[in-house]
Amino acid sequence: MTRPFADAIVEAEKLIAEAPPAQTEQGLLEGYDYLAGSIRASLQMAWAYQRDFPYFTASTGPYTKMGLDNPDTLYFNANIRADREYLVTGVRGTTADLSFQVLNGDYSPVEVPDSLAAFDDRAIEIGPDGRFELRFGPARENPGPNYFVLGEGSAMLVVREVYSDWATERRGEIRIRCVDTAGQAPPVPDRSALAKRYGVTGKILLSRLKTFLAFPKWFYDNLPVNTMTEPRSTPGGLTTQFSSAGHYELAGEEAMIVTVPRCADAPYQGIQLGSRWYVSLDYINHQTSLTADQAHVDPDGKIRFVIAERDPGLANWLELTGHDRGYVQIRWQRLARDLGPADGPVVEVVKTDELPDRLPHHEQARVTPEQWAARIAARQDAVAARMLG
Repeated sequence: MTRPFADAIVEAEKLIAEAPPAQTEQGLLEGYDYLAGSIRASLQMAWAYQRDFPYFTASTGPYTKMGLDNPDTLYFNANIRADREYLVTGVRGTTADLSFQVLNGDYSPVEVPDSLAAFDDRAIEIGPDGRFELRFGPARENPGPNYFVLGEGSAMLVVREVYSDWATERRGEIRIRCVDTAGQAPPVPDRSALAKRYGVTGKILLSRLKTFLAFPKWFYDNLPVNTMTEPRSTPGGLTTQFSSAGHYELAGEEAMIVTVPRCADAPYQGIQLGSRWYVSLDYINHQTSLTADQAHVDPDGKIRFVIAERDPGLANWLELTGHDRGYVQIRWQRLARDLGPADGPVVEVVKTDELPDRLPHHEQARVTPEQWAARIAARQDAVAARMLG
């Protein structure tokens, strides 16, 4: 029964070992760790595939990373079908953003799924106690508020809950049920159904790895190294999100200064680093990401991030953790306007020893080793709290 899945794991290990990021010992070990998370996620996705009896599952997290996952985001998804009606209920937390997206399939090695609908919670009615009800289903006359039509091919509902301040913001609650099957029960899986799930798990695993090994080629690797793009609408249909992307290559004594205005029109603004496996770096025990609320903002209203291997003693240091090559991305979310070049980053590569002369507010941004340790401890506590709900 498990042979197709076991064979897929063998093929997946070969994919990992032959991938460009595996050319170094560190890269290979990280690849095997990435493989373990992908196996866990693929099993979960196959066993959670219940379009008539769906529930939300966490599609990525600290141990199931994929697709340059945003450290500030909780990702949930449920499988759906266009001819059913679904009731989504929940309580709005205090996070910076809560968005919903309907996709017509899953990501594949050759294409990104179409976004059939995308909106954030500004588009829905929420009660004074934070509670809300949404309905997704076929087109109907006079559906009432909070009803969203499922277009042809609707296959997945994705929900993103995004933190800007990990220490003070609290996640909400969310549930889904199929109205047409409420109160019923799915058939008990027989031997053939379980065998099919093992086979599907293997296919999900291989597709997941092939897809996100190809993603950097689509969106990053054709860009000049140590640069970042102007803000642009994020691919995939998230209409209220803009992003700026790039890839870096830094020697041990080099630092990249990324200067960007603090955007008052973006409740969420964050930067993160990613490895060549196209996943986030360790954001729990190291500072490899920052939001505008977490970062030091200079008196001129700009945020100056310093990406480097060596500790420069600055609040906005993003740690390379031994990754001399990788990806960097800035996201702005829940926007009420489009962004232009003036809202985007300016990038400069300097020697780490030159930072005091290159940063106009260097002294105000300094932190002591004790303050840095306190920042990391706060990250560890905040992520643990988020994972426990």
